[in-house]
Amino acid sequence: MVVVGALWTALACNWPLWRLIWQLEEFGLGSRMTLLAVLALGTAALLCVLLAPLAWARTVRPALIVVFACAALIAHFIGTYGVVINPSMMRNAMQTDVREVRDLLGLGFLASLLVLGVLPAAVLMRVALRPQRWSVGLRRNAVLLAGSLAVVALGLFASFADMASLMRGRPDVRYMITPLNGFYSLAAQARGPSGLKPAGPPQPVATDASVSPLAQGQRPRLLLLVVGETARADRFSLNGYARSTSPELARRDVVSFSDVTSCGTDTASSLPCMFSLLPRDEYVALDRPQENLLDVLQRSGLAVLWIDNQSGCKGLCQRIPNALARDPAVGAPPLPAALCRGDECFDLALLHGLEHRIAALDPARRARGIVVVLHQMGSHGPAYYLRTPDERKPFQPECRSVSLRSCDKAALDNAYDNTIAYTDHVLARAIDWLETQSGAYDAALLYISDHGESLGENQLYLHGMPYRLAPREQTHVPMVAWWPTHTARASGITLECARRLSARPLTHSHLAHTVLAWMDVRTASLRKDLDAFAACRERP
Repeated sequence: MVVVGALWTALACNWPLWRLIWQLEEFGLGSRMTLLAVLALGTAALLCVLLAPLAWARTVRPALIVVFACAALIAHFIGTYGVVINPSMMRNAMQTDVREVRDLLGLGFLASLLVLGVLPAAVLMRVALRPQRWSVGLRRNAVLLAGSLAVVALGLFASFADMASLMRGRPDVRYMITPLNGFYSLAAQARGPSGLKPAGPPQPVATDASVSPLAQGQRPRLLLLVVGETARADRFSLNGYARSTSPELARRDVVSFSDVTSCGTDTASSLPCMFSLLPRDEYVALDRPQENLLDVLQRSGLAVLWIDNQSGCKGLCQRIPNALARDPAVGAPPLPAALCRGDECFDLALLHGLEHRIAALDPARRARGIVVVLHQMGSHGPAYYLRTPDERKPFQPECRSVSLRSCDKAALDNAYDNTIAYTDHVLARAIDWLETQSGAYDAALLYISDHGESLGENQLYLHGMPYRLAPREQTHVPMVAWWPTHTARASGITLECARRLSARPLTHSHLAHTVLAWMDVRTASLRKDLDAFAACRERP
């Protein structure tokens, strides 16, 4: 049963991998056939190694059913969206919510689960098992384990050159071997500091942080920090995209930074990284969690608030005031029904009752300055068409399926570009709201997305590729800034100066230090080289 189940899983559930290898024209026909055979037998043999200790009458069926189910799910997502299953993607999946899972369900998902998972499980349940003495079973399992290891060793020996070339040229292949990729990624999460085990309290950072006292007549600063979701920089007409996807921002005298690179390719990786005070290479090397930008802002004495319209703040907002966009603000009128559809709200809901949410913050902190983080639903896929209300879909016809490969490319682009156009509308409305606060605050807006998105380029969809293998579409993110004239006078930074720096390469590592400097937070941890506006501050 173990051998047959392993062979079925290796052969049937790895169809996306077999399709990829067959299309590798850099390998000759003989090499491709060898790779297919070695990978299929090797995967089956490794599954036998894992299952051999469980090859007993009471445990073999449950173990194989788990393998079938996991393999069927993984095969569907790899085959449908071109993603790979690595530890980062596993962490992202574990932190998702019901709304995101619902978007991924469809007929293709059900068909994959039925054919690859339920069908072999049903056959398995019909097989009669005869009890055996434990000594016989132990010898049998030992032979299975030894034989499987021998198959793996012989396969590597017979195809070492081709296998080495494949793994060097396409290292993503190792994260496509199903379901071993899932088991490995889950184990990596379980033993990692951000995995299933408790991580403990975060290490304090910037403990000396304090906000500079306001001079006589000086207004406190109000920053709206909008965290975008799955937005590509190259789809903003502000950055030269041929379609008019950001016309409202273009009319509001904003600065668009055209060369910004993300920390990661998924929300669970990027969000904590972009709010860290550490550069990306130092952040990924951490062996324990640290406090983030929001903690430092809070410690400095500022008022801080996180409002979420997504799957959560990934732990960033646990120690500061936070709310969901769909939750009513105290004293605010009810959320208009048009802003929500079921349990999901459009991003404009983030602005509803915003002044009431701010008024509920500590008044002493508000008097020093305010930072409000708005976490968008943005362009989260694959159901892009659900991210925009019917009256805000300028590009038609749009893809209305979660099976993106089945959509016409033009329709897929339309659906995605509609989400960018809606983000343009939300940001423009946010700027309009900030202008109403200009009598009391020196206001500003900073928008930056957490990561990008693949839309069929190189047969990839969605996001989450391993960072060093990720295409530019998944790491090139938009960043937009706005502030009025009176804020420019107070900060000493003009939009004209910022615009001269707009083509300078930036990364998510600049975010925390840019915000600290903008809010005039004093700390020895502030790095001027990571302040995006440092050059403008230094001008006479």
